[in-house]
Amino acid sequence: MAVPNLPELFPGFETRMVEGDGATLHVRIGGEGPPLVLLHGYPQCGVMWHKVVPDLSKHFTCIIPDLRGYGQSSIPASQAGQGYSKRAMGQDIAAMMTRLGHESFALVGHDRGARVAYRMGLDHGDRLTRIAVLDILPTLEYWRQMDWRYGLKIYHWLFLAQPYPLPENLISGASTYYLQHTLASWTAARNLSVFDARALEHYRTFFADPARIHALCEDYRAGAGLDMDQDAADREAGRTIDVPLLALWGGHGLAPGSSPLDVWREWAPGAQGQAINAGHFVAEENPEETAEALLAFLRR
Repeated sequence: MAVPNLPELFPGFETRMVEGDGATLHVRIGGEGPPLVLLHGYPQCGVMWHKVVPDLSKHFTCIIPDLRGYGQSSIPASQAGQGYSKRAMGQDIAAMMTRLGHESFALVGHDRGARVAYRMGLDHGDRLTRIAVLDILPTLEYWRQMDWRYGLKIYHWLFLAQPYPLPENLISGASTYYLQHTLASWTAARNLSVFDARALEHYRTFFADPARIHALCEDYRAGAGLDMDQDAADREAGRTIDVPLLALWGGHGLAPGSSPLDVWREWAPGAQGQAINAGHFVAEENPEETAEALLAFLRR
């Protein structure tokens, strides 16, 4: 798909295409200080960080890739989620940072990007200085807690993981409606008012590409298969995340249960965390509180 002239939300940042590990990543880089990688979630791309980056970039060199299949990154072929496991996405990020000359770095992820972040904490912990995960629990925990109430709340986990091409065909018939319904329904206000019109233009543009719709479904197929299996193997082996970890969640977000931090401490014994007054999209709904919490953790 040809990329139109989309609005610029990161003035002063440079843009590069950097090889990952089987994918070419579209990356924005700017700021000063030690390296900080910011990973977006579904159904977005790297522009979701534009409201918190002005504060973060005063203290860190912010490196903002689009995950494989998302935004302007390449779209590796995949069937049944094989190309979109969080392990594969994490290997992209590790390879990208090696090519950019950074052996160690801090990592913040939201939604699917947070799943890449904690997977990297298990697979590449020696390279990470700190990890922050925004409005998720580990994938295995979501499936464990999937009763009918929570299944209704995050129905998309089951819908997007259906075999090809059912969800792809249904979404492609009304991609803008589906995207905007999803974004609005996960905010505290249940509307699109918190999203910058320029960011929405990015999201709508890339979500209209059938090849990317397929890639995003493959991401969720991996979540129902490979990602869950890898989480279960780590839990059975007693592996935990030893990198300092911060969990932030929206007070009106998607992380299930009354105390996400209790769950995270089973995976990362030293985890700390707090609720943000927001829905799922904490970095766009409440950027001030989110940036403050991140900086207090990352600069410690």
